[in-house]
Amino acid sequence: MYSNPNYGAGNLHHSQSVSSRRGYTPSYSNQPGYSYSPGPPSGADPQLWQWFSAVDTDRSGSISVNELQAALVNGNWSSFDLDTVKMLMNMFDTDRSGTIGFAEFSGLWKYISDWQGVFRHFDRDRSGSIDGHELSEALRTFGYNLAPSLLVLIEQKYASAPTSGYGPPPGITFDRFVRACVTVKTLTEAFQRVDSDRDGWVTISYEDFMKIILNAP
Repeated sequence: MYSNPNYGAGNLHHSQSVSSRRGYTPSYSNQPGYSYSPGPPSGADPQLWQWFSAVDTDRSGSISVNELQAALVNGNWSSFDLDTVKMLMNMFDTDRSGTIGFAEFSGLWKYISDWQGVFRHFDRDRSGSIDGHELSEALRTFGYNLAPSLLVLIEQKYASAPTSGYGPPPGITFDRFVRACVTVKTLTEAFQRVDSDRDGWVTISYEDFMKIILNAP
């Protein structure tokens, strides 16, 4: 079994998914040009606070998009896709400050950890990436029975670029898998809101169509 994450905002360390960068040692001393880092909030998980402090490299007390991207890597040590990082920031930046504080980071960390369980469950061959068959199984388990042509488009859109002309296709890395699943959920829910009779067909204005697409992750 696996922990099925709540796809929306709300409520990292595995060799095949996400971890902090190896060899990074945060400095907790005050440095010129930086403010003092406050202590952990009352009741905070000490390990989670240590991770937060390591990611908060400028000691501002909050984490920017660039800091978060620098801290997140896939199982193959590739950096997280910037669009995925922005999606995560948008989901958990509840006060719309453009950064995430410790409380927001706690929710983000749990969300990523839950997705790790999902990723490991469907990565049947333990390749560290999701292929077309694994993607189809995952989406079907989530309740999305998509046509083969749509599955091919999703795989092509979110698969990592090939690094060489040899070997199997690179597949979908952890970060892109999360974004693909969230995008399918977001677009499906947007369609269902206007498909009032649930027949799978809608009449929609160009403006509303563009809003749906542009609001997708």
